Amino acid sequence: MSDEKGTSLWADAWFRLKKNKLALAGILFLIFEMVVFFLLPLVSSLGYETQNLEMTLTAPSLQHWLGTDSLGRDLLGRLLYGGRISLTVGLMASLVSAMVGVIYGSISGFLGGKTDNVLMRIVDVFYAIPFIFLVIILMVYFGRNFILLFVALGLTQWLTMARIVRGQVLSLRHKEFVEAAKSLGLQQRKIILSHLIPNTLGAVIVYLTLTVPAVILEEAFLSYLGLGVQAPMASWGTLIKDGVDVMDQAPWLLFFPSLFLSATLFSLNFLGDGLRDALDPKGARD
Repeated sequence: MSDEKGTSLWADAWFRLKKNKLALAGILFLIFEMVVFFLLPLVSSLGYETQNLEMTLTAPSLQHWLGTDSLGRDLLGRLLYGGRISLTVGLMASLVSAMVGVIYGSISGFLGGKTDNVLMRIVDVFYAIPFIFLVIILMVYFGRNFILLFVALGLTQWLTMARIVRGQVLSLRHKEFVEAAKSLGLQQRKIILSHLIPNTLGAVIVYLTLTVPAVILEEAFLSYLGLGVQAPMASWGTLIKDGVDVMDQAPWLLFFPSLFLSATLFSLNFLGDGLRDALDPKGARD
């Protein structure tokens, strides 16, 4: 009689994720984008700021595959660099929000009582503040720079993450493994970091994949308003703004950045939905 080999939660989740065709398509598209946006500019002569005023607003051709803008800059090169910036802002801001939200939510849920009540009321107060005003204040007070952009966006996205983690910790703090850790005399910090937070990673990863597209949209909105990435650098938001200004003369300047932005948002949402289904404990029995 042979022993049946068990599978871990993550191996079981990957097995279910592979059955989701849309999630797999999203993963492949995101990997393709990462390779193109971060590696191709290193070996390509395409630049995001090289101007050629003799070739302004030219349609897509063999020389310029996606056409040129109003200053004669190659749109493909600007899309590559803009995609790098948009994805970097989205990923880094989401990681900032995850770090703050996970720590804040786990402390609130574990301590409970009056401490939990005070911490959650602080979250409610921040929820009442429109994020755009907070980001504008940070930009005006500290100046506009790339690092401040994803920090500011990350600090406006941690609220929901904190609530999700708090709910997970509230359901876990009276479990047997937590009581066993307490009986062994482990410090509260050790219990939170080593026992509670690792058991919330499923929900954190799922929400993280849904936070990235939200942050990319917010960065695009800020850049559209002129509060994000500054010229001559570009992001998808600034490219869309430039395309809107000349959409009657050169519709490709609006079409291609919008296409890349939409495809990326769809891929991230498909991945998030797939991870939610794959990591659902109830789905493990299906």
